[in-house]
Amino acid sequence: MPGYFALVLHAHLPFVRHPEHESALEESWLFEAVLECYLPLLELLQTWERERLNVRVTLSVSPTLGAMLLDPLLSARCERRLNALLELAGKEVVRTRWEPALHRLAAFYLERFRRLRQLWLDCDRNLMGAFRRLHEARRIELITCAATHAVLPLLADHPPSVRAQVRTALDHHRACFGGVPRGFWLPECAYDPAVEPALVEANLYWTVLETHGLLHGTPRPRYGVFAPVFTPAGLAVFGRDPDSARQVWSREGGFPGDPHFRDFYRDIGFDLEWEYVRPYLPSPDHRGFTGIKYHRITGPAGATEVYDRDAAVRVARAQARRFLEGRRAQLQRLETFMDRPPILVAPFDAELFGHWWYEGPEFLDALVREAAAHPEGIHLDTPGEYLRRHRTHQLVQPAASSWGEEGYLAVWLSEKNAWVHRHLAVARERMSELAKRWPVPPAEREARALRQAAREVLLAQASDWPFLLHHGSNPGYARRRLREHILRFNSLYRQLTQGAIDEAWLSQIEALDNLFPQVDFRYWA
Repeated sequence: MPGYFALVLHAHLPFVRHPEHESALEESWLFEAVLECYLPLLELLQTWERERLNVRVTLSVSPTLGAMLLDPLLSARCERRLNALLELAGKEVVRTRWEPALHRLAAFYLERFRRLRQLWLDCDRNLMGAFRRLHEARRIELITCAATHAVLPLLADHPPSVRAQVRTALDHHRACFGGVPRGFWLPECAYDPAVEPALVEANLYWTVLETHGLLHGTPRPRYGVFAPVFTPAGLAVFGRDPDSARQVWSREGGFPGDPHFRDFYRDIGFDLEWEYVRPYLPSPDHRGFTGIKYHRITGPAGATEVYDRDAAVRVARAQARRFLEGRRAQLQRLETFMDRPPILVAPFDAELFGHWWYEGPEFLDALVREAAAHPEGIHLDTPGEYLRRHRTHQLVQPAASSWGEEGYLAVWLSEKNAWVHRHLAVARERMSELAKRWPVPPAEREARALRQAAREVLLAQASDWPFLLHHGSNPGYARRRLREHILRFNSLYRQLTQGAIDEAWLSQIEALDNLFPQVDFRYWA
């Protein structure tokens, strides 16, 4: 009885789009992720398909990320960024010609950027379309998450807000991929029983919880996190396998921390002369990452040794073999006391593989190839496919939970971001008030204002802003985004209730926050 291993990758970035600036530093979050994660992941998936490897993975694409990937302005800026890095890598090949170790790396980056640019052009600059084709070919299972990655339990006392986040996400998924997903990624793995009605109403079938969310369920699940359960509301729930997570995420001994791997923070954007690198920086007024990095992790004192790409790839492949051996042994132990095939579910942020952990794609490639070459005892597939094959499971009510510090929403309810929640509470109540004021289709001007009010509420509810405030990483930007969306919504609310809509100003903010063009404000009614 072979067991299952389900790799679930969650691709998400907050909606960051600044047409008012020629070069916005925060837009580089998207460009870095495209070049270091999404394009390499697409390259892997296409290679596995071409070689007919019998494996499937699950990919969650957040609606905010999808909106950015489809945006013509951001697409053009991403291509401009890629072309600039090609030019910089070419200069680096010349500059490092008398330093053999650095010269080899510069040549590696130049070839890599050329290959990624060709892949970008081959998919017609449309990553969403490429992922859709792989989904239709049954190489991946595409799922969605909340519209703007809101922490749904924090909205649970206002069901219309949960419903709006879920239904807006499904509308976006249907527009992008032509169908309705079966699975749903809970942002931050944050679960509360009160969010289930919106998921079940939308015909969503399964999701993944943090380990303790399932283990602390009532009654305690008979097979722990190694088999799904059904909740009383009818939702299938999988638990995260702690052993799989520990090997990758652990601060002490996790795979990405191996000293052979590339150091994320040491970049020529900080190391080389200002005038030389300035034209290639994310923002011309600040030093930042170029993506060209020549050093490996060598300890807390800072990276001083040159990165050896070949050695790093060998280590990543060895880690993948060790990881798979551990999962096979784990499944072998489990099948001795289970009456169904066990399943190990490994959910990860997609951006880990390639962006934060540069050798992550090589790890995934080796993992998939090893599993395909030796399928005995383990089968790589999706949670949705497991449920299709195995339909009867225990009835359990999971416990409220999340991942992150302490496992119970502490990150999003800390003293550093507590101030925003009272503003969000007022905004969502007012949004419901507006939705109820127009039970029949409004005139076009009012309809535009109502849709924009919905966008501003959704964007203010994103989990990313309180996360950045809590951790102190770019808190100024997070605070500004929160204030802007709340203030824009409040202005729209006043204009709608007073019947005095400023169309010129409305056009301006529609051009700035332009995601979900057909968002349905009635979801808040």
